[in-house]
Amino acid sequence: MARKFTADSLVLATHNQGKVDEMTAMFAPFGVSVRSAADFGLSAPEETESSFVGNARIKAHVVARATGLPSLADDSGICVDALSGAPGIYTADWAETPVGRDFLVAMTKTWDLVKASGQPAPFSARFCCALVLAWPDGHDEAFEGTVEGNLVWPLRGALGHGYDPMFQPSGHTQTFAEMSASAKNALSHRAQAFQLLSNACFT
Repeated sequence: MARKFTADSLVLATHNQGKVDEMTAMFAPFGVSVRSAADFGLSAPEETESSFVGNARIKAHVVARATGLPSLADDSGICVDALSGAPGIYTADWAETPVGRDFLVAMTKTWDLVKASGQPAPFSARFCCALVLAWPDGHDEAFEGTVEGNLVWPLRGALGHGYDPMFQPSGHTQTFAEMSASAKNALSHRAQAFQLLSNACFT
């Protein structure tokens, strides 16, 4: 039986404003006040695990201990079949440049590697998301969601964040970056993980 969330606020263990905006919208119906690790001046811990859940667990517990508040961490990425599941947990790393993260760099690298792989189109991929809700006493609950789709090129859309402009979810004609926030949030990997979280801990 999952632990129920009874506090009125939590801290998102992220510095990604796109994720903060998505999660704030998802928590709105529950009346939960949401802040981010950046609001507390916390730096991101080193992610040393080999899975999305493992890395989310690291981040959630670091922030819960530092703030004394429940913390929710997301670890997510895109897994491309033609690249044997890469970039996977290294999705954000592929975007690192000397002047910060640039996902255009990451998406271009991904597409170049996919084309060089010699695999035939369509290029199947999935977004994966792990959410870990941690309490200051060390307890946590973990949930995972995925959404299947294909990579597209050239990039399409200016909404969303990360790899959204090159990911077209199965059964849809738009990329995530062409969808409204409400449309994306209805089917995204993060939304699926959040549904499991909310069912277990918030209802």
